[in-house]
Amino acid sequence: MASSSGYTSSPCAACKFLRRKCLPDCIFAPYFPPEEPQKFANVHKIFGASNVSKLLNEVLPHQREDTVNSLAYEAEARLKDPVYGCVGAISVLQRQVIRLQKELDATNADLIRYTCREIPSAVSRPVHHRRKNNNSTNMVQVYGDGGYDQNCGGYYHPNAWSNGHDGDGQEGDDGGM
Repeated sequence: MASSSGYTSSPCAACKFLRRKCLPDCIFAPYFPPEEPQKFANVHKIFGASNVSKLLNEVLPHQREDTVNSLAYEAEARLKDPVYGCVGAISVLQRQVIRLQKELDATNADLIRYTCREIPSAVSRPVHHRRKNNNSTNMVQVYGDGGYDQNCGGYYHPNAWSNGHDGDGQEGDDGGM
């Protein structure tokens, strides 16, 4: 399509959709290329060409591309979900994040429990005396090889699982955790 000003490219998707001549200073041309006709069709259906034109003229030139991308995303979301639009998609993603966070927390708790069970295998003598320090840090003075592990959530007895004296009244054996 040739014009008197030497403008020889095909019309943008907006002008083609609206069946008008695409001028060199077309506000839509940089953001709605002819290869993406559905992008403009969606935006036009939800917001209207006149409103989009007004919006693009009010926005600073360096913000226009982000504006068009946002409008296109919202328009596509509105067509898929007329009631909630992109808010529905955001809500679904937030629920997914919450579910995955709970799953991660449960897996971390399992990992801590597993790790705490592995600690006793490295130690050989039972704990004979345990008592809290005078400070309030929940640390324990240990005489022997056991102690208080804040990650495990309490006292651990290093040989309760391996010494064969589990709960049989042997000195220093409190029968486990």
